[in-house]
Amino acid sequence: MTEPVLVAGGGIGGLAAAHALARQGIEVTLVEQAQAFGEVGAGLQLGPNAVRVLEDWGLSPALLACAAFPEEVRARDAHNARQLGRLRLGPVIRARYGMPYATLHRVDLHSLLLDAVRTHPGVRLRLGERVAAYEEHAGGIRLTLESEEVLHGQALLGCDGLWSRVRHQMLGAEPVRASGHLAYRGLVPADELPPALAHPVVTVWLGPRLHVVHYPVRSGEFFNVVAVVEGVLGHGHGGEVGSDPQSWTHQAHAHDLRRVLGPACDDLIGMIEAVPEWKLWPLNDRSPVAGPHEHAQGRVALLGDAAHPLRPYLAQGAAMAIEDAWTIGRLVAMEHRAGRQAIGWPGVFEAFARTRWARNAQVQQRSARNGIIFHADGLVRLGRNLSIALLGERLMDNPWLYSGPPDPAAPSP
Repeated sequence: MTEPVLVAGGGIGGLAAAHALARQGIEVTLVEQAQAFGEVGAGLQLGPNAVRVLEDWGLSPALLACAAFPEEVRARDAHNARQLGRLRLGPVIRARYGMPYATLHRVDLHSLLLDAVRTHPGVRLRLGERVAAYEEHAGGIRLTLESEEVLHGQALLGCDGLWSRVRHQMLGAEPVRASGHLAYRGLVPADELPPALAHPVVTVWLGPRLHVVHYPVRSGEFFNVVAVVEGVLGHGHGGEVGSDPQSWTHQAHAHDLRRVLGPACDDLIGMIEAVPEWKLWPLNDRSPVAGPHEHAQGRVALLGDAAHPLRPYLAQGAAMAIEDAWTIGRLVAMEHRAGRQAIGWPGVFEAFARTRWARNAQVQQRSARNGIIFHADGLVRLGRNLSIALLGERLMDNPWLYSGPPDPAAPSP
């Protein structure tokens, strides 16, 4: 029997990778440490670049069934509610890039991909198993689990997130970077919002050392709300930012968020007060990818947050993981078209790394830069507001990003 490709991690990136490979007839064994499949968090945004991948995979009907498709992005001042600029979405963005801009609950995207993976008989899903170490040899990979069981595979994809064990072994110990930013996340039913706040748009409120974004999810039935602030945790949360960086579920209290928001406008306060429950995430990342060697080596490749964790200020975390997976699928398809009986995984991963590393590094850099711009104060804030007013959509649009992903099968320019 042909050995499978091993995938570590059953989040969005791992499921996307399993689906991309299975579509090419590759058998996959996916190992997930949780006892049941699920996702944490609330909403996410998918630009036309990510929606293009889902369309290519035949998943557009599933996306249409669960996503919202906002009419525009509005940037507003958190203090005085003034609209600073807008980016038209809806039919405009579809006409520009051939695909829409979608917003959806993270659980819905995860479920969509899990359902797709389960249609492939060649994918084996193993829950409650955690990677301990791997060993590469001439013919493949030996993957040792914490249970001491050894799995054998042709190749290994590390999709195991920010704290990736695959990354740790491949690249060595490297501490994550604490951003000093906290993300408060919550969901509110759309019918519990004042009509002025329930418009189907992505609204970004910009203030000194903070920003808030909200947008519809679940076909518009709910709104996802994320408030990102700089500073220390509240009295009930146990210390400085990042003191418990791996904690993903501790409760945040609305009065802490209201305190750090300061003199916010009535509309923003209304949205914040409508959220029935908050959860708190310290935001951490790593330095931008420095070269292809940080994406793949030999028969081992890193995808998604294992390779290039992102701050959320460009709304591309899920999208880049999906692009990574699609790229590997395209490269395997090229191997098939070339008539190769056996996939040359070191060559596939080398091409994957060359295709992806610079784009992912650019998204990491732009995301971090946007955080500085979003949270600006003083003269920088005034300059930002003036630039948005003068340049409008030209400043808020991202053609280099939304036109992607780059196709490794396309001729070089």
